[in-house]
Amino acid sequence: MSDETGTPDTPAGSSGGAAQGGGPRPEPLRFFGTTWVHHDNGYPARRAGVAVGSLVAAVVSCLVLRFAYEGIRIAGTGSFVTVLIIAMFAICSALAFRNTWDGFGKRHDPQRQASLRGLLAIGFVGSLLAYFFRSLTEAPGEKLHREEYEKAREEYERRGTRRTGNPSKKKRRR
Repeated sequence: MSDETGTPDTPAGSSGGAAQGGGPRPEPLRFFGTTWVHHDNGYPARRAGVAVGSLVAAVVSCLVLRFAYEGIRIAGTGSFVTVLIIAMFAICSALAFRNTWDGFGKRHDPQRQASLRGLLAIGFVGSLLAYFFRSLTEAPGEKLHREEYEKAREEYERRGTRRTGNPSKKKRRR
């Protein structure tokens, strides 16, 4: 794993270490490892646990935001500030939901993600809800990783079957 980003040093489908019989290895997913490949080793229980955990975290987060709202209301900052704060959390949560949901289907640009880090931190409830809804159907990110892994397997198989015959007996062009 890379210390800076928390991502694996090798991309999905890399052949940086031979899997069974060689070839590309599947990239592990957070909370699932490589169980998403064959849906084994407690995959359904993990998916249920991730769904429940992300929903509970979203509910607890909403309660914390409710306490923050009450604190702002008690402070008497005025309705304008209260509306601004509510709008900020709602908009940031919607943007974070959309960004997280899109991340399950395609790789994000790292520079864009770095620039959105603050916005995504404010809209953490949206990210938690996106994680919850995706985990109802699959492991979050499974579709993207499966496509990359299958593509890498196909390329590996094509490379392995391309060679036929003895290369030293090949006719040379002049």
